[in-house]
Amino acid sequence: MSDRPAQLDRCDEAGRAWVERAVALVEADARRSADTHLLVYPLPPEWGVQLYLKDESTHPTGSLKHRLARSLFLHALCSGWIGAGSTVVEASSGSTAVSEAYFARMLGLPFVAVMPASTSPEKIALIEFHGGRCHLVADAGTVYDEARRIATETGGHYLDQFTHAERATDWRGNNNIAESVFEQLAAEEHPVPDWVVVGAGTGGTSATIGRYLRYRRLPTRLAVVDPEGSAFFPGWRDGDPAATGRPSRIEGIGRPRVEPSFVPTIVDRMFCVPDAASVAAMRHLEVATGRRAGGSTGTNLWGAFQLVAEMVAAGRRGSVVTLLCDGGERYAHTYYSDAWLAHQGMDLDPYRRTLERFAVSGDWSHSEPV
Repeated sequence: MSDRPAQLDRCDEAGRAWVERAVALVEADARRSADTHLLVYPLPPEWGVQLYLKDESTHPTGSLKHRLARSLFLHALCSGWIGAGSTVVEASSGSTAVSEAYFARMLGLPFVAVMPASTSPEKIALIEFHGGRCHLVADAGTVYDEARRIATETGGHYLDQFTHAERATDWRGNNNIAESVFEQLAAEEHPVPDWVVVGAGTGGTSATIGRYLRYRRLPTRLAVVDPEGSAFFPGWRDGDPAATGRPSRIEGIGRPRVEPSFVPTIVDRMFCVPDAASVAAMRHLEVATGRRAGGSTGTNLWGAFQLVAEMVAAGRRGSVVTLLCDGGERYAHTYYSDAWLAHQGMDLDPYRRTLERFAVSGDWSHSEPV
């Protein structure tokens, strides 16, 4: 007869106490943070259509990814994957890693960001400012395996935003981005928008919003914008989860593969947006509002403007919502540099003309093909 105990007590009181303190710190950060603003984009009032920008650049770490990083840390802590002293590792194109470095430092944990070497120097500096270490790779497609390798070698945890983004956030509400938008729209002329427009990087934001719309039984439709060459658009168009693409020049969105967190069945419409159109729309935003944003915001605007133009052409009144994902100060050496654009071979002029015509007339009929 074995003298081994019939039950094993795996309770680590010190470790459990550390996790409880860590969760409390992350939750306290959320309570200290006010909600982000919902800005009105200036459109001619006679169009009868309102366009709103959810300004996610006002988070403590300056981008939409602050919400995701908070959710990923809480998910990992409450799943028992992160403990005292764990090295936290992430594969990222920049902004997620900035926010994760912030939370790792808050918890006293080492953080390593595995990123493409093309990531903007401003984002690298921000990650290092928050105490993270940047591990740059030449081939963007290797970031996943490299992050797993570093996590294994350090005995740490790979957060894996591309797998866990769609499940780490409570899509039913609990102050997620969708619930916040609809609460802020409640007193507007058109409180239930015709469209919400977002980009896909992990797919987590589109999954959260799309599920929320269905859960709340709202008629609002979800449009996803995708940069040229990304795998999400052909994957959605062809119903092919194995579709492949190339690394995106629009940081934060677009992927060389269809990520596990992307849920195509809740997307009502997708746009493939040329990179030059994204940059032109991003720069147009500064002219129209005085606000500088990043390239992914330009991608969002390009899709949102097309939907507004369709509503104007149909004589339909209503509203459209999209996201201002992060501030333009992160892209001084890239999207706001004419020398960088020339090196990339981007000609903004055709897209500028489209935007200028749209701003005056609402017309999109002679736009460049996308």
